[in-house]
Amino acid sequence: MKYLSMCIVLLFLSSCKTETENLLTNKDDYNKYLASSPSKTTSKYFELWNNKILPDSSQLMSFGIVGGEYNRYFQNTGDIQYLKKAEQVLEKAVTIAAIGKAGYYRALARNYISQHRFREAAQLADSARTIKSGVDETLGLMFDVNMELGNYDVAQKYLDSLKNMNDFGYLIRLSKWNDHKGDLATTIRFMEKAKEKAEDSKNKGLRLWAYTNLADYYGHAGRIEDSYRHYLKALALDPGNAYAKKGIAWIVFSHEKKADEAMRILDSVTKNYKAPDYYLLKAEIADFMGDDLKSLSNFETYFKLVRNPDYGDMYNAYNISLYLDRTDQFYKALKLSRKEVGNRPTPESYSLLAYSHFKKGDKEKALEIVQEHIEGKTFEPAVLVYAAEIYKATGHIEKAQAIKTELFEAIYELGPSSEKSISKL
Repeated sequence: MKYLSMCIVLLFLSSCKTETENLLTNKDDYNKYLASSPSKTTSKYFELWNNKILPDSSQLMSFGIVGGEYNRYFQNTGDIQYLKKAEQVLEKAVTIAAIGKAGYYRALARNYISQHRFREAAQLADSARTIKSGVDETLGLMFDVNMELGNYDVAQKYLDSLKNMNDFGYLIRLSKWNDHKGDLATTIRFMEKAKEKAEDSKNKGLRLWAYTNLADYYGHAGRIEDSYRHYLKALALDPGNAYAKKGIAWIVFSHEKKADEAMRILDSVTKNYKAPDYYLLKAEIADFMGDDLKSLSNFETYFKLVRNPDYGDMYNAYNISLYLDRTDQFYKALKLSRKEVGNRPTPESYSLLAYSHFKKGDKEKALEIVQEHIEGKTFEPAVLVYAAEIYKATGHIEKAQAIKTELFEAIYELGPSSEKSISKL
């Protein structure tokens, strides 16, 4: 009996030690950032230039400045109206510009990329390329848009033409390319070099971009503490940065399993930040907590927001996943996934199409898509989950098991709720 009691005590202590080892975050690190007030969506600077724009205006400088400010407001608030207002201003600038037209083409193309209008962005990038101005900026844009369209061989050629290890833009694209190839160590190495360039430049925007992207990569690599520290670096620069707060909430939820605390962080974010996908994360956390009412409430908020036609195709992938995994609307998923493949023919889009066919019962068609468009072409865990399930159902057990082994290493990235579904593969 004494021996049994000792074993129970040791087991308890071991459990406590494991739980403590998982704790990396500290409320005192980030609480000061959670009470941030709504972002300002006007300024004297903005009003000065906005007032110069009249219905028949040809004040080109005003269009560029106002468009840039609208884009900044979108980034700070997540409110789609500002991205659409930036689009309107930049479209006008493209129409009237005689000098500096390539720059306006590029700015509008980036706006379209944010709206997931990738083919239109590619057309604008081509237009910018015909004007021999800002050549490197255009080449970088061509890389970006071809990556979004799944034209990886073309994207690589543009990347090779940019080669400059002293350039921040080249380094971040080189990181993205290596991430696409599944070489995470090299991805991080180049992103760390990009961070050094950003810090040397003293440019706040570049530093924020470097810190949050590097934090993401560290998370994928299992370097959770490094990830956490870089999200905090971003918040030290920009206390209202919603993306960094979301990153910390994910660490608290997925690594530490503190769902209540993760929800508290996200509740503070969604008071002022309006991006729909934040409500999907809150619904996922509520599911994990077993709070069905809170989960349903957040799903309803998400669907209410994305019904706004201004979002266009921006949330197609999210909606397809919900149709497949949550609402069992398989025909809806199939129709929308076909559209998404047309917009963005990447392995990620094809995985949604394959899984839509699979859920409808057409396993052979699903397998055909996986073999042609996904196998060996991506290392994204969310894509591989669908592929493994299709492999298993069609008798390709060895391939399914190989992916299953990889996926167990990606549970942090996929979230704690994924562990059970991976185990069943």
